[in-house]
Amino acid sequence: MSDADALAAPLPDLIRLEVAGRDPEAAARDLVAVDAGRQWLARRTGEQFSYRYTAVGDSQVTVRRSRVTGFVRGVIEPGEHYVVQWVTDGVGAIDVAGERIELRPDEPTLFPTEQAFAFIATDHDQRLVHLHRDLVREVAAERYELGDGPLRFDQPVAGDEPALGRWHDALGALSRALRDGVESSSWAAAKRAAVEAFLGLFPPHVDSLPAALSLPKNARLRAMVEHVHAHVREPVAVADLSAVSGLSVRSVQESFARVLGVSPLTYVREVRLDRVRQELLQLDPQEVTVGDVARRWGFAHLGRFSAVYLDRFGEYPKQTLRR
Repeated sequence: MSDADALAAPLPDLIRLEVAGRDPEAAARDLVAVDAGRQWLARRTGEQFSYRYTAVGDSQVTVRRSRVTGFVRGVIEPGEHYVVQWVTDGVGAIDVAGERIELRPDEPTLFPTEQAFAFIATDHDQRLVHLHRDLVREVAAERYELGDGPLRFDQPVAGDEPALGRWHDALGALSRALRDGVESSSWAAAKRAAVEAFLGLFPPHVDSLPAALSLPKNARLRAMVEHVHAHVREPVAVADLSAVSGLSVRSVQESFARVLGVSPLTYVREVRLDRVRQELLQLDPQEVTVGDVARRWGFAHLGRFSAVYLDRFGEYPKQTLRR
């Protein structure tokens, strides 16, 4: 972006909000009102119930805090922001399609980026940072060869100590810059540093899409393929792809066969196999089993899974995990 473009670009909208109270029903309403999720349930765990939710920043980056003395449960949908959270007190967990992830104290966790999940917590104090997807992609494009492919974050928990240190430094810079105001140059620099630290903490995967999808005549097929990559952990049916592209079910089948040489569901299976392999290469065989990873990506029958894995990669999944 040139200096002239930067001067002409509109400033992000200021965000500053706070809701607080002592009534569980009001807490459920207020959490919806501040766009913290939906279908909230709140109840007492002792004699006193209290809640306070604050957010400060702008439409690109906000620093938030949620404190509840009591129990809360709500559903959170992926939105315009990537959200990193950590619980400093109390007990919290997220549930993604029946898979429960306990939130460890002071451990940054990336909320699921492409599917809805349940957030459950008791007597908790939680910090959150919201990073707009467009800003993250803009910064990521300077570090990775993105092309037009979607960014994908499969690692929900930070594990790199140096990257964690840079994240904490970035949070400190955000706090200091907020004192200067969100229209200050220090805030703009701190936001960018926070995104860079985020990318170090949760390195993205960039899906390499077939070159033929860049042709204008294949635009509808590209939309379907991008939908597969974004939602491959969920059930993906041909009817879903038909709705995404505006094509008939038969035309969807024909498009995949003509350009990619496979059926839509075979393509979904191949993407899932690739995701399984990526995880098996990264994970510790002492802490996870092949079955755990396979089921996470939708393979319920482990015998058939091993056979198709062997056919695609020339080795059994156990061999990949033990590398």
